Amino acid sequence: MVRAENGTLAGVLEGKKQYQVPLYQRVYSWGKKQLDQLWSDVVELERALADDPKASHFIGSLVLASSPDFGAIGVNKFLVVDGQQRLTTLTLLLAALRDHLIEIGDTDRASGIDAQYLINVFDGGKPLKVMPTQTDRPAYMAVLNRAPQAGGEDAVGGAYRYFRSKIAAAGDPDDPHDLELLEAAVVRGLALVVVTAEPSDNAHRIFESLNNTGLRLTQSDLLKNYLFMRLGDRADLVYENVWLPLEKKLDSENLELLFWLDLAQRDERAKQSDTYVGQQRRLEKLKTVDEIEAEVIRIAKLGDVLATILKPAGEKHAEIQRRLTRIKSWGSTTAYPVVMQILARRAAGTAADDEVVRALTYLESYFVRRIVIGRATANLNRTLLQAVGAISEADNIDVALREYLSRGRKHFATDLQVREAAGTVAFYWQGRGTQKKLILQWLEEAYRPKEIVDLDPRHLTIEHVLPQTMTDSVRTTFAEGLSADADIDYEHERVVHTLGNLTLSGYNSELSNKPFEEKREMLARSGVSMNQAIAARATWGLDEINARSAELAEKIIELWPGPDESVVAVDDEPSALRSRVAAIIAEIPAGRWTSYGDVAIVAGTWAQPLAAMIANYPMANAWRVLQSSGTISSGFRWTDPARVDDPRVVLEKEGLRFDEQGHADPEQFIGAGELAEASGFDVDEEAMTTRRKKMSGHTGTGSRVSVKDAQLAFFERVRDYGLVKATHISAWRKPAPQNWYDVGIGDSRAVISLQANAQKKLVTTIFWINYDKDLYAKLLAQREAIEADLGFVLEWDDKPDRKASKLVISRPGDFLDGAQTQELVEWLVATGDTFARVLKKYL
Repeated sequence: MVRAENGTLAGVLEGKKQYQVPLYQRVYSWGKKQLDQLWSDVVELERALADDPKASHFIGSLVLASSPDFGAIGVNKFLVVDGQQRLTTLTLLLAALRDHLIEIGDTDRASGIDAQYLINVFDGGKPLKVMPTQTDRPAYMAVLNRAPQAGGEDAVGGAYRYFRSKIAAAGDPDDPHDLELLEAAVVRGLALVVVTAEPSDNAHRIFESLNNTGLRLTQSDLLKNYLFMRLGDRADLVYENVWLPLEKKLDSENLELLFWLDLAQRDERAKQSDTYVGQQRRLEKLKTVDEIEAEVIRIAKLGDVLATILKPAGEKHAEIQRRLTRIKSWGSTTAYPVVMQILARRAAGTAADDEVVRALTYLESYFVRRIVIGRATANLNRTLLQAVGAISEADNIDVALREYLSRGRKHFATDLQVREAAGTVAFYWQGRGTQKKLILQWLEEAYRPKEIVDLDPRHLTIEHVLPQTMTDSVRTTFAEGLSADADIDYEHERVVHTLGNLTLSGYNSELSNKPFEEKREMLARSGVSMNQAIAARATWGLDEINARSAELAEKIIELWPGPDESVVAVDDEPSALRSRVAAIIAEIPAGRWTSYGDVAIVAGTWAQPLAAMIANYPMANAWRVLQSSGTISSGFRWTDPARVDDPRVVLEKEGLRFDEQGHADPEQFIGAGELAEASGFDVDEEAMTTRRKKMSGHTGTGSRVSVKDAQLAFFERVRDYGLVKATHISAWRKPAPQNWYDVGIGDSRAVISLQANAQKKLVTTIFWINYDKDLYAKLLAQREAIEADLGFVLEWDDKPDRKASKLVISRPGDFLDGAQTQELVEWLVATGDTFARVLKKYL
């Protein structure tokens, strides 16, 4: 609960109190302009008090929060969230008045000012009533303790000297002052609004919503102050010797990451956005100053570990440095909790260097093999957070990590799965582009282990040796390696994106769609060994691609050790592709259907082999996968030989509608995009679009055109309504036949995406933040204020494995249901326009 009340400086300072300015606050920075204004206000009020004892002058607010060591006995301590410049200045004015009174012999009144407003004179150690931030503290204490150094050339000393000068002129007959009225004006006439947060409040949210200094407070700022305010007299020494060196290694953002990683070591469910709350709950259990100091030292040592992860060049062990460099290049903080635990075990002396090397190698192998089999990010966050607990108490961290990753459905690909996937999974479509490129780069390095490989990823792209788009000459050459009755387009699509057909190149646009005989010359001149090996081939077709896929699979198995296959029970483990297909079609709800082609897009395969797979292996919902026209395949068979019921009857009982020609209702169709989202597979949007275009040449559009038409018609209504009703969205572009529609807000860092999901019967408004995690953090820090301004609660998704982040609000609704359409249109426009109105203020 936040309490606000009117007050005066006397009410703030009288009694046994201390106001501590947190370490994150700005240093004292008032200059002559601000001092002149304050002095003018005080003098004017002094003269008004001579005629009206109730005269006052409002000077703003003072925002306070209870300090962690707020106590019922002794000095009650508060943190100054806002108003520290004003509070510091007013106490310097009172100190100047006190010292002037001493000089003119009025020691009783001077002592009264000391005891009432400046120093807790009756408490042990005589603590000051206001304690500025660390940098200003020596100069401020010199003034209040009347030390010889008082009134130096710093900003604090300058303010004190300014007031000494003004008060010294009080005896001037041309500018007389009543010093009693001057004191009364300062302590009783200047009016404040004092806002105080209770100890039980979420301090992080309160600080963010109330602070108006323009400084974004991070959770690490708050935790640092929570710790140091409880250190008492030891705070200065611990800050200088322990914390300051840590801050030189890690910036504010990474300090916040450090606190979250530390929390994640204990609680795998810990969210980064709730770091302050989680850590504070833990730190409350520490009762003594010794315990707090030990905690700061422990955090600082953990900071050394994080600094090594972030800057592996500082690691002295060459192989550990190489593995850490690769993990950092991978570009995902998802790995950091388990890497932190591995390095922390070494720092504690409970893990040897060779164990660390093997554990980091298993982690790298886990990432690589998942990409190879098409399981890039599915459930990765939870898996790696749980890995922390699996190795924290283990005797051998490498053995424990490998065993943990091998158990259950964690998709640590076996050697058999790697061999199968290398020739069947479209590697080019899997995961993030940078990660696929890294795997190829590391494979290249392995072919030249004794040479220094200087491959700058910024200048390299992934090149298809057999072109993605076949010219007549490429088609003719490729067909020469096939049987006379082979489907050329199918065979091309089946292998063109597999690992064996991909390499690295610095001149992708020059190679482009050239036939192999022309590419050979450029590849032979390449500095990439893999390209020279490809150029040594006389031809490049199906056999060569399959052979290279097999070769690279063996290299991957050699470089990146797999799971403990005795744990995964490899004989019972289904193929990676089959598992992926089964997971996708399991998400098709009753009363809906999809096509073999759309499942193939998400699975990273082609419609024909996928149909064969569905026909030969038991899979839930297999009967809901139809031909692109919405008809049941003539080759459909139940995998259970005893089952003979008509699949159309089954589908109709589930709620699927068919026309007289046997075509399923296009309004009940689910496309690749929604399937990918529902099943949690990471499919490259660009690759999906390219694939969809290619498929249009092989399959009839049939009923799929109808559902796309429905999407187009719906978002055209959204645009038309938005152009009339929305006042804050800056751009309404032409809609496309897809399940999302993006609108502009006049800021390139973000867009508002309006979405309609027919499968989940959901409409959603998303604020997409592209490639700017700092902006997401800035908004998250102001979450309470933003949601209050919006008038609704958001889902905040930082998408830690991706460069984008999003703020989301959804509601139930089927855009294909004509009775609901207008209501959903109005809701999307209203929420989108509200997003634009509110969030633009925080950008």
